[in-house]
Amino acid sequence: MFSPFKSLSDHSRIWIYQAKRKFNYQELAIISEVLSAFTERWSVHGIPLSSSFEVRMDQFIILAADENSSGVSGCSIDDSVRTIKDLGNRLGMDFFDRTMVGIKKDGEIVTIHMADLQRKYYEGVWNKKTLVINNLIKQKGDLETHWLVPAEMTWLKRYLPKEKVAS
Repeated sequence: MFSPFKSLSDHSRIWIYQAKRKFNYQELAIISEVLSAFTERWSVHGIPLSSSFEVRMDQFIILAADENSSGVSGCSIDDSVRTIKDLGNRLGMDFFDRTMVGIKKDGEIVTIHMADLQRKYYEGVWNKKTLVINNLIKQKGDLETHWLVPAEMTWLKRYLPKEKVAS
């Protein structure tokens, strides 16, 4: 059953889906329509699941399920994945492309293909302080503290030049 996103526990499980670009007004309306209907009917073995969704920065869909009353099962996760895939097909977007890395640059989200990360670093597109979107977080409470993380604190640090140690 749909619940307002803010009312869900900070321990609610989340799944984050990234688009390569911002959604337009019509796409946002479709996302809202599809995910409102989905979260209203989402259940675990016939038991309604307290769930919600939110679109952030007009580019990220966050699906949430409060597992306090009922844990999310494999079947219910499959149902959500199917819904997001169908939504992506309807919008002509791939929400499962994990080769794109989102960074925040000058207040905007920029997506960089993983194959271009090193080149983009040397072109000055990003640096160790650049905020990287961490779409791997699993709990709603982590959105405020671990979703936007400096590159030097993520797996992207392997692309950073090694700092020389003074002798």
